[in-house]
Amino acid sequence: MDKYNWNLSEIFKNKEEFNNTKKMLEEDLKTIESYQGILCKNSENLYECYNIYEKALEKYERLYAYGMLFYNLDMSNQEGIKLYKEVEALGTTFSTQTSFITPEITYEPKEKIEGFLKENAKLQRYKRDICDILEEKDHILSKEEENLLANYSEIFSAPENTFDILTNAEFKFGTLINENNEEVELTDSNYTIFLKNSNVNVRKQAFELMYKKYKEFINTITELYLSNVKKTTVSAKIRKYKSSLEKAVLYDDASIKVYDSLIETIQSNMRVNHKFIDLKKKILKKKDFHMYDLYVNPFQVEEDKISFEDARKEVQEALKVMGEEYSNKLEEAFENNWIDVYSKPNKRGGAYSMGIYSVHPYVLMNFVNSKRDVSTIAHELGHSMHSYYSSKNQTIIDSDYTIMTAEVASTVNEILLSDYQVKNEADKNKKAELIYELLEMIRATLFRQSMFAEFEKIVHEKIENDETLSAEDLNEIYYNLNKEYFGNDMEVDKEIKYEWARIPHFYTDFYVYKYATGISAAIAIATKILKEGESFVNKYIEMLKQGCSKKSIDLLKMVDVDLESKEVYEAAIDFYNEKIKELENLID
Repeated sequence: MDKYNWNLSEIFKNKEEFNNTKKMLEEDLKTIESYQGILCKNSENLYECYNIYEKALEKYERLYAYGMLFYNLDMSNQEGIKLYKEVEALGTTFSTQTSFITPEITYEPKEKIEGFLKENAKLQRYKRDICDILEEKDHILSKEEENLLANYSEIFSAPENTFDILTNAEFKFGTLINENNEEVELTDSNYTIFLKNSNVNVRKQAFELMYKKYKEFINTITELYLSNVKKTTVSAKIRKYKSSLEKAVLYDDASIKVYDSLIETIQSNMRVNHKFIDLKKKILKKKDFHMYDLYVNPFQVEEDKISFEDARKEVQEALKVMGEEYSNKLEEAFENNWIDVYSKPNKRGGAYSMGIYSVHPYVLMNFVNSKRDVSTIAHELGHSMHSYYSSKNQTIIDSDYTIMTAEVASTVNEILLSDYQVKNEADKNKKAELIYELLEMIRATLFRQSMFAEFEKIVHEKIENDETLSAEDLNEIYYNLNKEYFGNDMEVDKEIKYEWARIPHFYTDFYVYKYATGISAAIAIATKILKEGESFVNKYIEMLKQGCSKKSIDLLKMVDVDLESKEVYEAAIDFYNEKIKELENLID
């Protein structure tokens, strides 16, 4: 086996070992199920059940990972399809047979469970998980009510599922004429590629075709989206939350103060985003700068090619600042088949990192020798190192990490890589291209996602105040936000008012703000790593080791990042502003 392909035998040597582990898991699940109804009879029962659950979870994670990774290598392979269906079914069985644990703890008096934690020292191993369940107690309904809501769960998913089917399977956007005078079909997946095209006519056609279709179905999509918002607001009210926003942020280990501090800081510093838009307009020499001109990188002459070995070297050199242990693990990842590198027929597209407790992380890549792939390698290995450190230092129950912190480690690596690339690039135009790409990432992640977050907040508050909203109301809210965020140097084309209707993340309420908080935290951490070196790196790695053993906000405070404070967002905006000045000086 060459070093560019996964070695799945590190999970299971063969199918026989897989099957034996599956049988052992099934026995574990039967044992766990025997505690149903007596789980909280005494502290020893609670401990024994958790202890078996921990071991079962480790087996299940390995089984699921093996099935998914095997399938993703060739999604047409019948053996792989069958194996993946097998582990998916196993996941349903696992959830079903362990589902009694949370409600049985919840419905006991809080004092009784807290007493168990005090009297039985062995239960300390599971204290975090048990306490998280107790925290939810005030928002848990009666068994009958919970059962009723559970039976409606599939119906509650209808708006999102319908939106997905409508926009992915049924929308046909039509054709456009490309830069080679060829007629090509516009799809959701190639839309962004067309928006980056150097030919303004191609960009304009793609933009207008896309939103012509969304305009055509805007009333239907409005009904779907508002139904989803109402479902969320009603659910929050039933569960005794003050608002749907409170319910969402508490689930994220965050707070309303995090959300409000982000949006208020962005609102107060909009001029910095306007400054970058103005600079884009000047660089492109555009008298009228339109929404469809936004994604062009004026410094990109042609797509640079790079070998995987050179990409690997660049990532390793950039991340040497992370210290010897981190660097050695990166070397192991490259040499010991953690990464499946190249695109292959029927291999799953995109990229991801999957941590596997007691084994190691696995990274899927589809490397096509593009310079953009270098950043993807750094990003996914950021996730991998987070998984490595948390798995090594926490139980499997505490080794996972929340979405609130998940993108921090990956984005830190991207910023460190960008810093290294810019410092080591002699060609002035290529240096400008790299700075521009970093600025565009910050704009799209910090400002764009904050605009999305503000839109969500406005809409949810209006629904919670019993206001009736139409498609035109939503269009107007979104259009006005675009005018605020882009400023007077941007021609805010009328079609952009329909953009909200194509954002699938809006069906997972209050999700997008985490992208903005994540990049803000990552900028703060990467900046301190570059300034302070080893002493701060050690603090950062200590944070990565914690998994979810602490609340996300408290974890980030370990590296001097307070997401409830405006300072972290102001520092991210200052970093953005400095990079704008750096680009201005380079092109003067």
